[in-house]
Amino acid sequence: MRLAGAIGAGVALLSSVSRAVEIKLPAETAALAPSAHPGYSVAMNYCVTCHSAEYVRTQPPNMTPAYWKATVLKMKKAFGAPIPDDQLDVITEYIVKTYGANQAAPAVPASSVPAPKKTGG
Repeated sequence: MRLAGAIGAGVALLSSVSRAVEIKLPAETAALAPSAHPGYSVAMNYCVTCHSAEYVRTQPPNMTPAYWKATVLKMKKAFGAPIPDDQLDVITEYIVKTYGANQAAPAVPASSVPAPKKTGG
């Protein structure tokens, strides 16, 4: 009798633990930098399905095309990203031009440039 009671209590405990738990995450707000480059839409279709756009922004700045090509290939080969072979170069080019060594120099806001020192005269 004791064994049956213990088994019944264990089953009751497990069934309460195995209930589905609903977790609501906030909507994704990070996005890849919009661009007219054809790689932008390709990257949005294939890259951000596995990781956030913010992940790209956390990579070291000004990395070379070879670095980004190796990274895109790693995503496909090692992690199984479903990127078609004919889209690897277009994604790499978009990332290099947007986040890598070939990106345009960011504009420096005038408010961050120190005013020239006045010299007495």
